[in-house]
Amino acid sequence: MASNPFTPMKPNRAPRLGAFLALVLALSSLAFTSGCIAVAAGAGAGAVAYIRGDLNATLDSSFDRVYKASQRAVQQLEFAKVSDNKDALLGKIVVRNAADKKIEIKVERVGDNLSKVSIRVGTFGDETLSLAILDKIKANL
Repeated sequence: MASNPFTPMKPNRAPRLGAFLALVLALSSLAFTSGCIAVAAGAGAGAVAYIRGDLNATLDSSFDRVYKASQRAVQQLEFAKVSDNKDALLGKIVVRNAADKKIEIKVERVGDNLSKVSIRVGTFGDETLSLAILDKIKANL
């Protein structure tokens, strides 16, 4: 039996499927990579970035001063302290809030008057709470 030349052909769905998959991959990658916030706020504050659940900030203050400010912030926010460890270059404070979320605050010595603060809330991070903790640390400097 010969094919009829006037039989409509089925549309090729491969290009549309490929475009759809590319769109889904692009959108899902946005969901897994949090945006960046670059802020220069007030005196004594450097750059702030929130990336993949971690809030990182560079503060124009000595390591010891930032570490003590972090300890005071934890007390003022009434978090339950789990651990508090420090050496000459790195300090790490682990606490839990009333919702029993684990919060890690790391302070690293970068220079004589420059320190890096990293804040991680829970497994996936919480940008709003991290920024509130950072604001409290800055207020104690």
